[in-house]
Amino acid sequence: MSVIRGVLSWFRDAFGPGPRTADGRRSGGSMDIKRDRMVFLGYGKYWRSDAIIGLMPIEEERGPKRRTNVFVQGRAEPIIASRTEQSILDEMGATGDGFQVQGLREAVTDLLAAFHEISPALRRTLQNEHHLDVEQWEQRLGELLRAPQRSEPGEQNDLFE
Repeated sequence: MSVIRGVLSWFRDAFGPGPRTADGRRSGGSMDIKRDRMVFLGYGKYWRSDAIIGLMPIEEERGPKRRTNVFVQGRAEPIIASRTEQSILDEMGATGDGFQVQGLREAVTDLLAAFHEISPALRRTLQNEHHLDVEQWEQRLGELLRAPQRSEPGEQNDLFE
């Protein structure tokens, strides 16, 4: 049961109130950009997350279609996005949500390892008395952890020219 307590404690830490800046954003942590992820910039514009090299909020003439300047590799001029820099960062996997997903993956891996160590007798008892099918949960958690097949990254510099 100590593994379950540890997982529950991790969930409380991961999803509880953490350190935040004055405007409500999470603070701390380092940038961990997810590769080969398409980021929606608004109004039909998408760009690969690992090609975005900078975000700058638009201060003057800011409006519904003008929220953030997005600087990308291979372009001298920034792309004007209709989304805020924080929402773009969230989608890139660079903020707390991206770290929480990685933490969840690690917690599920630990839980799956604990399930593997449950004896056959205890498995039968859990199934018969508590209707907990350990084998079914092992299968479901294993399917969640299987990584999707990656495709080769393509060039995207011609998309917005």
